[in-house]
Amino acid sequence: MWNFKTPGIPDEEFERTEKVPITKEEIRVMQISKARLKPGQIVYDIGCGSGSITVEAAIQVENSGKVIAVDYDENAIELTRKNTEKFNLKNISIVTGNAKEKILDLPEADVIFVGGTGGDTQEIVEKSQNKLKSGGRIVIGVILIETMYSVLTILDDLEFVDVDITQVTISKSRKTSKGTMMLARNPVTIISATRK
Repeated sequence: MWNFKTPGIPDEEFERTEKVPITKEEIRVMQISKARLKPGQIVYDIGCGSGSITVEAAIQVENSGKVIAVDYDENAIELTRKNTEKFNLKNISIVTGNAKEKILDLPEADVIFVGGTGGDTQEIVEKSQNKLKSGGRIVIGVILIETMYSVLTILDDLEFVDVDITQVTISKSRKTSKGTMMLARNPVTIISATRK
């Protein structure tokens, strides 16, 4: 399906619905980069939505690694399952439920992605600390300034190191009757850090 090792699967390659968000292609590429993935790693995708990060991470960690996708929304779980099958990936486990509870039962992770969490981002980051191996990476995508502030506060309190904040605004081309115009998407802030 995707015959490349590089991340950046075009959004249109994924199964999608209006009800379930997708981490857009360019943002996904940056998040995968910030995670510093390699074969054999255990990865969580908390708030997996459409499963686009799940799929991209699974390709990077190869069959020797594993991605655990977690979401409480049945529509998201179904869509992640469809995308897992579409890309013929066997190294993905899908967990339905509240991440704040489910994370406690998961094996230790090398990398944790935190996405659409329904307002529980700070608490999920806090719980992730005990599940992340020493030297492990956490990558959080946020849209709201308040969420960014709460995440940075908890990362500081938990003594994460190498904290990096990158805000990205992407514009994509669209054909019109008179030519091509650029349409801006909402800015996304990517916060990444390493557990001591």
